[in-house]
Amino acid sequence: MNEPFSVPVTVRGYETDVQGHLNQAVYLHYAEHARWALLQAAGISQARLMATGVGPVALETTVRYRRELLAGDEVEVTCAFVWGGGKTFRIEQTIRKTDGTVAAEVTGVGGILDLKERRLVADPSRIFEELATDPGLFGL
Repeated sequence: MNEPFSVPVTVRGYETDVQGHLNQAVYLHYAEHARWALLQAAGISQARLMATGVGPVALETTVRYRRELLAGDEVEVTCAFVWGGGKTFRIEQTIRKTDGTVAAEVTGVGGILDLKERRLVADPSRIFEELATDPGLFGL
């Protein structure tokens, strides 16, 4: 199995709370950043999605906070798509410090929305395969 796609992020001071920890909502920002970076690396831009009339949607997100992150910490944020049948897919993400410590695990359920019909498309993996220049980044 290949390593999941990942992006580096440095925790910025303004992202921390009064205890000096990374604010809980910022973990979601890091996960979103990694998801869009994966789409871009695979050749799928927001403009291309809009021109095609579809867009990714988050249907459910769960965050498991494991260890604190502080300003200046360097992390890698992974992103792996898990395909099943039907209209949805899972996204598994890990936010890991450079020493290997897992700071958080983010799991989500997503879909591809037909922007005209306002309904999920039946086979989201097909959309990614058709639009991506490198569908292998999605495990396809």
